[in-house]
Amino acid sequence: MRLRGRKGIREDLERQPDLVVLQPREYKGRWREFFGNDKPIHAELGMGKGQFVSRMSRKHPEVNFIGLDMYDELIRRASLKARKLWEEEGPAEPRNLALVLFNIEYLEEIFAEGELERIYLNFSDPWPKKRHVRRRLTHPRFLDKYVRILNSRGEIHFKTDNRDLFEYSLNSFADAGLALANISLDLHREGTHPDHVMTEYETKFVQQGMNIYRCEVIVGEEALRRHRQQQQQKQQIRG
Repeated sequence: MRLRGRKGIREDLERQPDLVVLQPREYKGRWREFFGNDKPIHAELGMGKGQFVSRMSRKHPEVNFIGLDMYDELIRRASLKARKLWEEEGPAEPRNLALVLFNIEYLEEIFAEGELERIYLNFSDPWPKKRHVRRRLTHPRFLDKYVRILNSRGEIHFKTDNRDLFEYSLNSFADAGLALANISLDLHREGTHPDHVMTEYETKFVQQGMNIYRCEVIVGEEALRRHRQQQQQKQQIRG
């Protein structure tokens, strides 16, 4: 992706230390200090213009959200979107949201083991050519990173419009020994649930009638135990 940023963009970001984090390595193992509380931390990797993570932070004040992207122009656009949303719906400052300028390739350099509770992978680049497979965010080398930085309640929520990437990812999750839940091959087939928060891409794709593929990946032991209990309860109801 090539973005043409505004002149003085870096200075603009530097003036927003309450929202924008430009030196995230300083917070490794200390993200709760940034937020000033012990709420669970969810991170969207590759947040784009920030619609999803901004709306999620407004919808779920009981959670701290981190949106990551490697392009400063996207961080700028996301900051504008976040502040506008919070000004319209309150409170005035996005206290449970951090926008982080960083390359996901080095994720383990900014998060300690067990520091996150959930990771969102929304419409990541599918990298369709075989020589680029290692760049996919569901490649085993990335899954290894996710497993380390997620805690006992850890989950990965994955959405894409690309069927090939979805099939590849399901196999990647399974090969890693990770349990899957709520797999959907057409998420909005029966309409969009009013509580569902969409990304910019998702909004466009749904309007075009495209299928959205989604699944939840159960990583942590506590999350897996809860998932199994839910499965047992469903079986008992059916029985």
